[in-house]
Amino acid sequence: MNPKKTIDIVLIDDHKLFREGVRRILDFEPMFSVVAEGGDGNVAEQLISQYNPDVVLMDINMPDINGIDATAKLVEKFPETNIIILSIHDDESYVTHSLKIGAKGYLLKEMDADSLIVAIKVVSAGGSYIHPKVTHNIVEEYRKLAAQNGINSLATVEYSRPLHILTKRECQVLQLLAEGNSNRSISDNLFISEKTVKNHVSNILQKMRVNDRTQAVVTAIRNGWVEV
Repeated sequence: MNPKKTIDIVLIDDHKLFREGVRRILDFEPMFSVVAEGGDGNVAEQLISQYNPDVVLMDINMPDINGIDATAKLVEKFPETNIIILSIHDDESYVTHSLKIGAKGYLLKEMDADSLIVAIKVVSAGGSYIHPKVTHNIVEEYRKLAAQNGINSLATVEYSRPLHILTKRECQVLQLLAEGNSNRSISDNLFISEKTVKNHVSNILQKMRVNDRTQAVVTAIRNGWVEV
């Protein structure tokens, strides 16, 4: 976890009301501290230089310089910066491009408070986080591409749980991840705590040698480890 007592956050979004709403959510979390906020990508560099935040929440649609371009510049200048993209777009192309340029997370603005809190904690600890709905869309896109290109058509892949590397419970969690469930939803489905779900997800990523939930799901689909 982050060695500091608080996780310092910079919030960049051109809609003041949205910033205020996000700030209210974060203010309820004792370990979070919103150290600065701004209305466009141009001020982000100045704020990062000044405050050296643990996490930057970056809106994708802003005037002058958008969140994607701002993120690319910031990652180049501050390679250790942990940026989470905030977006209304759930299209797979936005997600993959954001991750390619160095964003550590991608959240939809329709997210609930718990998703935002979890994402910040995961990213500040060195991980990555993608909104569960977006993960589901990426899986669907993968299925379409596989069918179009005849690459192990998923309809013909023999389903086989990866019990050679995962426990039965981890297989259940992996299946629910592939269905686009959030940690809370998995917790409710399996009647276990969200903390236990997080531990299972962490173990799954480590055992599968992948960096995030999306990679785990795509790898599982490719190998026929989940039903889709």
